[in-house]
Amino acid sequence: MTSPYHLEPPADRVSNLELFFDLVFVFTITQLTTKLAADLTWLGFGRVTLLLFMIWWMYSGYAWVTNSVRVHSMPRRVLLMTAMTAFLVLALALPGSYADTGLYFGLAYFVINAVHSGLLFLGGGRNVARTMAWIGPLNLASATLVLVGGWLHLPWLWVAAAALQFCTPYLHPVSGFDVRAGHFAERHSLVLIIALGESVVAIGVGAASNEHLTWATVGAAALALTLAYHLWWAYFAGDENRAEHALEAIADPARRSRLALNAFGYAYLPMLLGIVAMSAGVKKALAHPTDHAHLDAALVLAGGVALFLVGEALFRGVLRIGLPVWRLVGAAAAMATVPIGTALNPLAQLLALIVVFVAVFVTEEVARRGRTAQPASH
Repeated sequence: MTSPYHLEPPADRVSNLELFFDLVFVFTITQLTTKLAADLTWLGFGRVTLLLFMIWWMYSGYAWVTNSVRVHSMPRRVLLMTAMTAFLVLALALPGSYADTGLYFGLAYFVINAVHSGLLFLGGGRNVARTMAWIGPLNLASATLVLVGGWLHLPWLWVAAAALQFCTPYLHPVSGFDVRAGHFAERHSLVLIIALGESVVAIGVGAASNEHLTWATVGAAALALTLAYHLWWAYFAGDENRAEHALEAIADPARRSRLALNAFGYAYLPMLLGIVAMSAGVKKALAHPTDHAHLDAALVLAGGVALFLVGEALFRGVLRIGLPVWRLVGAAAAMATVPIGTALNPLAQLLALIVVFVAVFVTEEVARRGRTAQPASH
């Protein structure tokens, strides 16, 4: 019988332990959505954006950990569980992170960072350790800024931390990593599904805010779920497979790592922020589905969809897959639905956003078939 303390190394796909780790991300996204829904101002949106960037920087960092390190021994699993616990504490502290719970947020973030560097140093191999000798101290510096900023209630230190994190991969190459394309693409696809799950939760929370279930609430819930489905379809109709193949086609490990960082790190951020914003908009929409939407609620709903499509366009552009231009056109069209929500109601705006997605998909399919048939005509 196999000992529970000596598991076989994971295959080239996502393990159950990683899925368990990713479940914390559901709570984190829920907390961010709740925070945004409670403050639909530009300042509130900016604060949520900053938090998401810092959290995503370290959360996606653990995709690099499990892509490079075999978490098959008890000490390494304990370290991963320690990071998971720290992420839970971070999520609990998130609502008041700019006030009284900032210290808890900063301490949890520091632990997450330390475990991340430790796992890569100890188990990533010589090339990874050599790269982390440069990147690790920069990550530690940003985590220290987050800790001090949370302790002393100085949000500008968090802005400095985010700026340092954004620049870190360009201050030293990430050539020490040899990204396993199958695992990396699948891990991020699953994170996106988990994030989309928050939009479903938002539907339930928004519907539950009504004292009585009405046909208008049912219709709005059905439209909101259909909208979430179209976000899912925008990515999972083929982009996840094309992305994996694009990574596999890069023979040079250094170039593959850079491509993985730009596509699954930076381009994923507006997609995730879009899901958070759309979920907050859905909660507001289902609270009063037949009343005129407030401008801020209509903006966050349309803006969430637009951000997701912009992120998808960036993702396609970095990996050179699909047709990015129509996603950008769709983003502009999504923003054009704001007057529909304010002049009519959220029900009409939800329907209009679904129509935008359908128009984008149909246009892309027509353009794809035209490009495929063009060589045959010659």
